[in-house]
Amino acid sequence: MHDDHDVITHPRGQAPPTASWLEEAASRGTKPGGEEGAEEEACPAFGYLRGIRDRALAVEFRFRTGNSEWFPYSLLGPWRYNPSVGILLKFSCGDSVSLVLIRGSNLDALVNGSINLTDRGLQRHRIAFVREMDEAELRRAGKGEPTIDKIEVAECESCQALEEWLKKKAPVFVRKPV
Repeated sequence: MHDDHDVITHPRGQAPPTASWLEEAASRGTKPGGEEGAEEEACPAFGYLRGIRDRALAVEFRFRTGNSEWFPYSLLGPWRYNPSVGILLKFSCGDSVSLVLIRGSNLDALVNGSINLTDRGLQRHRIAFVREMDEAELRRAGKGEPTIDKIEVAECESCQALEEWLKKKAPVFVRKPV
C-alpha cells in the first residue's frame, strides 16, 4: 500500500521543538538545539558556553535591580556547595576578598543533559552569567529545574569581617576550629 503523505524529519533525529519552547527560547535569545556557531546558551537561571572545552574569562552576576557585577575566573579560589543553603564562591584580589553567595534550588541539576551550575559549570569555568530570577520566573520553573532566588556579594578586607558576614548570612559555611 502506497502512502502519499510526506514525512518531515527534524535534523539529527530530534523531535521538532514545540511552539511554547520556541517562544521561551526567543525570549532568552537562544534557538532550539543552539544556533550554529553560537557560543552561549542559557536557561532562566544561568548562561553557559556551549563548547565542552570553552572557558569563560569572567562570570557575571545579574541582579533583579538590573545591576551586574563581573568577577574574573582567575581570581576564583575555593568554593563550596551545600544543597540546603547554596553556593559560596570566594574571589581573592590582594588584601580584599569578595564572597558571592548564590541561593536557589536544584543548583546541581543538569540543564540540556550536559551542564549544571556546579561541577560541570563553575568548576570548568563554563558559566558566563548567573541571574536572580523574579517571582514569576520562580513560579514557572519546572520541577527539578535550577532556580536562583538571591545573589549576595560581600567585600571583606579581614578574616574577621569575612567570618562575621558568613555567620550572619550562611553560618553553615563557617569553619569550626579543630
